[in-house]
Amino acid sequence: MKEKEMIFGIRAVIEAAEAGKDIDKVLVKRELSGELFKELQEVLRRCEIPMQKVPLERIDRITRKNHQGVIAFTSAVTYQKLDQIVPFLYEQGKNPLIVVLDGITDVRNFGAIARTCEVAGVDAIVIPARGSVSVNADAIKTSAGALHIIPVCRENSLKDAVVFLKNSGIRVVAATEKAAKNYTVADMSVPVAILMGSEDEGVSPEILRVCDELVKVPQFGSIQSLNVSVAAGVMIYEVVRQRAIGY
Repeated sequence: MKEKEMIFGIRAVIEAAEAGKDIDKVLVKRELSGELFKELQEVLRRCEIPMQKVPLERIDRITRKNHQGVIAFTSAVTYQKLDQIVPFLYEQGKNPLIVVLDGITDVRNFGAIARTCEVAGVDAIVIPARGSVSVNADAIKTSAGALHIIPVCRENSLKDAVVFLKNSGIRVVAATEKAAKNYTVADMSVPVAILMGSEDEGVSPEILRVCDELVKVPQFGSIQSLNVSVAAGVMIYEVVRQRAIGY
């Protein structure tokens, strides 16, 4: 990561967060303490910015500047709020199509999914604040610039985000190998959110439990699963197909 995409030092990070700078996450050394550190924690909590405690050696590998044990990684885009995006979509008379990503960590997969989303007319992408890829320069490059166009919502609780979508009249359909029925059976002509999980773990069980419907992409070969970006494309274009010709 380029140093221009990072902010070093406790006070500098506090000031950046309070000024509304878009920050993906903050790394702090495990031994950090004191009143200024408490202030940093409070500001990050208030601004809903993820903080991760790591060994000092990890921070030193990133930079040798006077970081004071704190590095913030800035975001390449301005994240949106899901509770603002959804009402806006309804006000515009749209039939919402949202893609929710649970635990996607590969930046190339994320970029490829975002590119498909933009081309297919997806209204927003939702990612969790922790345990997920973020919008950085590599993701934007892989997305062919789509991440500069499509809104990305970063939510502290993906489960709460799914519940909010359901309460907003949006049907949440999760793609999972645990499902009994194929994806073409689900009615996705209605307002819908497609939920995709990581290739290794899939959608987390606690989130699967609150989804409206579980579906699978059928497999006929010997390899156990599709690449997640390909599977997402299949799901997204099933929505496009159903809305074009009717469910």
